[in-house]
Amino acid sequence: MFTGLVADLGTVAEVAATADGVRLTLTTELAGELREGDSVAVNGVCLTAGAIDGGAFSADVMNETLARSSLGLIAAGTRVNLELALRASDRLGGHIMQGHVDGVGAVVGVREDGFARVVTIAAGPEILRYVVHKGSISVDGVSLTVARIDDDGFDVSLIPETLEHTNLGEATTARRVNLEVDVLAKYVEKLLAR
Repeated sequence: MFTGLVADLGTVAEVAATADGVRLTLTTELAGELREGDSVAVNGVCLTAGAIDGGAFSADVMNETLARSSLGLIAAGTRVNLELALRASDRLGGHIMQGHVDGVGAVVGVREDGFARVVTIAAGPEILRYVVHKGSISVDGVSLTVARIDDDGFDVSLIPETLEHTNLGEATTARRVNLEVDVLAKYVEKLLAR
């Protein structure tokens, strides 16, 4: 489980692709806190840490994950949001996230709003059905509040802290982002359908 509070901006050092999937090697200050087998969110996708070497770790990304997330588009040199799994003693400062991406959206607008930056993200109806105004959503692993929603997408407003410490500060139009909706909404929907 994760909270969407990014712990470090890592860098993709290597992307080794085969027919079986991709092995990512990522450099990060968090590598020293990882052990093989630990869960780590990479742009909101829960991956398992493999080999750890100094300030880097590797993670295997299966074809299913590549198809359902933006990790299939990732290249060496890309900066990624990283978060270690939540410990039972940690504060829940963001919202409950599983690292199970529900879909991919596209940044379609970026505008300044005082010290904040508003990012507009287009998403399909399979995502938007769970998105509510002032509700929580994860964008590339960052816990955010929905500022506006319509039939085509939603807005999030990024404060200076988020702009500086996550890769969303680099977001430009056409960028693909991983989206994870609030898992509670999916449970409520399933219960009410019965």
